[in-house]
Amino acid sequence: MINNNDISVIISTYNQPEWLKKTLWGYEMQTVKNFELIIADDGSSDETKRLIDDFSKKLSYRVKHVWHEDKGFRKCTILNAAIKESQADYLLFSDGDCIPRNDFVETHLLCRREKHFLSGGYFKLPMKLSNAITLEDISAANCFDINWLKENGLIDSFKNNKLTAGKTKAWILNHFTPTKATWNGHNASGWKTDIVAANGFDERMEYGGEDRELGERMMNSGIRGTQIRYSAICIHLHHARGYVTEQALQRNKEIRAYTKKNKITKTSFGLIHRFVSSAIC
Repeated sequence: MINNNDISVIISTYNQPEWLKKTLWGYEMQTVKNFELIIADDGSSDETKRLIDDFSKKLSYRVKHVWHEDKGFRKCTILNAAIKESQADYLLFSDGDCIPRNDFVETHLLCRREKHFLSGGYFKLPMKLSNAITLEDISAANCFDINWLKENGLIDSFKNNKLTAGKTKAWILNHFTPTKATWNGHNASGWKTDIVAANGFDERMEYGGEDRELGERMMNSGIRGTQIRYSAICIHLHHARGYVTEQALQRNKEIRAYTKKNKITKTSFGLIHRFVSSAIC
């Protein structure tokens, strides 16, 4: 049975109020409504705050806005702040540019298991389609209708199975996909106790595998990933990534390599900071 306060949904955002509005409306369409939603805001301008204040009046679920000052890409830091604010025992993570299908939250709740985290994916849309989607299209689920998407320019691809697979086909594809079950920040969930035990996200990390590193620490402690990429569906709205730097990517690769090699289960730079040497550890 699914009860009140069973799940906290945490979505990250940064200066994308129009995409965030569409995402929030997607959660309004959920078959399960008894969740809180926490917006982890990595320093957006007042435009985003105004959008949240105004638009949340139209929503039936609880919204918390967790914000910090813009000092560059600090997604991991604001996600940790959101974790501290969460009230539920189970946490679902996605992004403010990912519109969830109406069974998104319910699927994560029904598939959860002790000593496991859930690994989903996204269905990426081009800019033209991203702009074309209206709140009415989300209400009517047009944006998850493969025929509607094709009429608006979507090309054929094997990935379209994410939108067309029924429960049996989705189960088969989840079990036989060659894609490993990793912690994907746009579509992943796990028990709060397991996430806290890993000390949350590593705040040294910028863009590039920062989400997966948390999952790698959890797996080092015996938490297994379960693939639900063909069951828990969200569509990703297009945007530029001006925050990507080679220096950060290299630094993140080094941290992840250290985590894997040394079977690290808990970061010293997460929810609780501890004094450590200057080495990567």
